[in-house]
Amino acid sequence: MYQTMNLSHAEAQAMIAAVQKRVEAEKKAAAIAVTDSHGELIAFLRMDGCGLPPLYIAINKAYTAAREGRPSGDVGQDARDRPFPITYYGNLRYVGWAGGFPAMHDGKVVGAIGISGLDEEQETKLARTALELVK
Repeated sequence: MYQTMNLSHAEAQAMIAAVQKRVEAEKKAAAIAVTDSHGELIAFLRMDGCGLPPLYIAINKAYTAAREGRPSGDVGQDARDRPFPITYYGNLRYVGWAGGFPAMHDGKVVGAIGISGLDEEQETKLARTALELVK
């Protein structure tokens, strides 16, 4: 038998609140998803003004990051560098866009965050800010 650690709902909500505060200050909108270590949704926010495509993209960015234990953009880059599509990872929920990052604790994945609806640089910066809350 073994145990796994996962982000708590309170941690997920704090991560979302940190991102929301910064995005609202810039008068923008985004979708923010936080998952457990398996990539399953813990908490989610679709900000006012956020379009529909970012909903599932944010969730799937977090899913990909949690499942692979590395940023979703890195998974996408690997797929672009090899002669096969990302679907070869065996799961249609995988995405290769940047904006999904694993949350790590003691070298293990405990969850992930995915942000969509902004440019890649903003999503990356915001996700890293949120991950600072996880120690």
